[in-house]
Amino acid sequence: MIHEQTDFATSEAIRPDASVPPPADWMYLGKPVAFEATSCAATVAHEAKVSLGVMAIDAEVLRVAILGPTGDWPKSTPAIVEDVSSGLPWRLERGDRAAALVSEAGWRVEIDQVDGTWCVAHRDLASKLAGLTWYRAKRGGACTFRSAEDARFYGLGEKPGPLDKRNEAYTMWNSDVYAPHVPEMEALYLSVPFVIRLEQQQVIGIFVDNPGRSRFDFRSRHPDVEIATERGGLDVYFIFARSLKDAIRRYTALTGRMPLPPRWALGYHQSRYSYETQSEVVSVAQTFRHRDIPLDALYLDIHYMDGFRVFTFDDRRFPDPAGMCRELQSLGVHVVPIVDPGVKQDPEYPVYREGLAQDRFCKTAEGQVYLGEVWPGMSAFPDFFAPAVRTWWGDWHRVFTHAGIEGIWNDMNEPAVFNETKTMDVGVLHRDGDEMRTHGEVHNLYGFWMAAATYEGLKEQLQGRRPFVLTRAGYSGIQRYAAVWTGDNRSFWEHMAMAIPMVLNMGMSGIAFGGPDVGGFAHHASGELLARWTQMGAFFPFFRNHSAMGTHRQEPWSFGPKFEAIIRQAIRRRYRFLPYLYTLFREAHETGLPVMRPLVLEYPDDPATYNLDDEFLVGTDLLVAPVLKPDFTCRAVYLPEGEWIDYDTHARYRGGQHVLVEAPLERIPVFVRAGSAIPVNLAEVPGETKLAWEIYLGADGQAIGRLYQDDGETFAYEDGAYCDRQLRAVDTGDGICVECTLVYGSGEGGSTESEIRILTADGAEKRASAEGISFAVKVR
Repeated sequence: MIHEQTDFATSEAIRPDASVPPPADWMYLGKPVAFEATSCAATVAHEAKVSLGVMAIDAEVLRVAILGPTGDWPKSTPAIVEDVSSGLPWRLERGDRAAALVSEAGWRVEIDQVDGTWCVAHRDLASKLAGLTWYRAKRGGACTFRSAEDARFYGLGEKPGPLDKRNEAYTMWNSDVYAPHVPEMEALYLSVPFVIRLEQQQVIGIFVDNPGRSRFDFRSRHPDVEIATERGGLDVYFIFARSLKDAIRRYTALTGRMPLPPRWALGYHQSRYSYETQSEVVSVAQTFRHRDIPLDALYLDIHYMDGFRVFTFDDRRFPDPAGMCRELQSLGVHVVPIVDPGVKQDPEYPVYREGLAQDRFCKTAEGQVYLGEVWPGMSAFPDFFAPAVRTWWGDWHRVFTHAGIEGIWNDMNEPAVFNETKTMDVGVLHRDGDEMRTHGEVHNLYGFWMAAATYEGLKEQLQGRRPFVLTRAGYSGIQRYAAVWTGDNRSFWEHMAMAIPMVLNMGMSGIAFGGPDVGGFAHHASGELLARWTQMGAFFPFFRNHSAMGTHRQEPWSFGPKFEAIIRQAIRRRYRFLPYLYTLFREAHETGLPVMRPLVLEYPDDPATYNLDDEFLVGTDLLVAPVLKPDFTCRAVYLPEGEWIDYDTHARYRGGQHVLVEAPLERIPVFVRAGSAIPVNLAEVPGETKLAWEIYLGADGQAIGRLYQDDGETFAYEDGAYCDRQLRAVDTGDGICVECTLVYGSGEGGSTESEIRILTADGAEKRASAEGISFAVKVR
């Protein structure tokens, strides 16, 4: 303990900035006593008989970890997709006060030989992480470091509260939280131990690869930072980047990027807890078509099952699942059933019986199958730690794929258990051959593994078609397998507003495909709240309406013709922008950058954007400013630098200022960046595309845009079967030259007819048409 008299305590214990003592079980490592620099890593031994390893993965990523007793590095989790087992060479430089480890990749790690603190810097960047102090806990580890008063922190997944996470503390422990989500909640369903610090235009990303309980504390030592793990040691990746975007790109290169989802997954989805019969499901889909409201997916909550047994259908409520799916497919609607991890303890139930026979379930340390209560009653839980179990679980999805189902909704996979701890006992052992981990060590990976098993099982069975998986729980890297929704929110205006920073920070954490339950899950929506939330949700990456039993229904027509018309218009707008959104999903697949972005990501030099979270960008070219309070018919909107055009009125505004815009109930303020070209779909029939380019010339008379298209269903894009085009428009004085060129891909899947709609810098509107994948037209 730091305050006990020890051989290695120094004046570090009473330095002025150490006003908050560390926990009692933390052991300060003390000053360095030995260094070793090799061709692939470096080692620093401290007085506490603990060694830290230092590895330069490349010029952007530095890995630091507490090494094992024999000098072994901790095993990376499945979050990591890169080979991080060895790095670049180091050399040691000694000075009077400090020793420095220097890497040919540009890293310089100075270690104070008196107090043991570290300073990490890079020769090509001004960024510096100073005052790094290391601790060993009983089973985990910790570090603290200095930060400026004006430092900003982004990421950490779906945490509630504002965009900037400074002044708060957050725990990484996937938790089933039905209570109303409030800003002071430190843990929800998803854990992404990755944060980006923006300090005086210097950017550092920090990823702690530990799937047990960890904590990021920006409050107790403010402005300094404390990061700690409870079990499993400490394995940290520092990402020094030139920009926020570069930090996200590098983090997602480390943890993986999302595959392209099927195009239908980007449409409007409708859910209810629950649509309880097959006839009700078909009726809801038919009503959408009758009322001319677009719909791509209907969800089945737990009442479709036989006694809540996973991989079953209740043969009274759902007598013909395949026939139901065929009928919905004829309407252009996909079925997405819920699947929970709990397998009912029932010796006559094939999934449970097979799981016992094949040793597929989690067990206690004494070898007994762990049982916990969830919806079906006492249940066993698959041990997804083992690849064979993940394969077994994935194979069971043939129950759905044989019925024509291509999407699965994973819920309760924290895992949620109805007990005092709300989850599996931390002493349960997960096994893969001779390798074992306690649940406390790997808790946050449980939902990740389940989503991976689901995705891989579907992919194996869908004969080349892309699966869609939605998950509630996950860990870093979950973007490789699933979209994420933010769990059991409520029909509160405050929850509508809180959804924006939650999803923005998910995007800053590598999860580009996310969103809340539109309208709120619990409590009772009003027509106004549902209308405003649907207007906003139409611009979120994931767009699903979901509500709980016992609450007001939230189908678009539930609150009468007035609100139905507004909601229909909002959903149709989603489909209008699908070509633009799909192009952004391609960018997320290629670069890891989010679809929905905080303004600070695009305008990091503008302090007005640093904690701006009541508006957002979609890509670089659309700015959306939802109305977030009842009875408001106008709102102030901050427009960043440049020129912005009101999408509905075509009014132009100079950036770098707040403007007051009218926002009656039927309107959500949306602005287009001048100089952009937005691909849109003008087709009125769901599933069809009538491509148009909406071109907004800037003051210089120019505009540029990108459009990505493919078949929207298969993985043929991985073999180059896609159409990735760039459009440029230039006002030459005697006409506007519009040129569209194929930049990447074979051209397959691209629209061969386009409508051109131009808004000139002086407000004139011009139209033309074009044919071909590539074309050049002059518009006068």
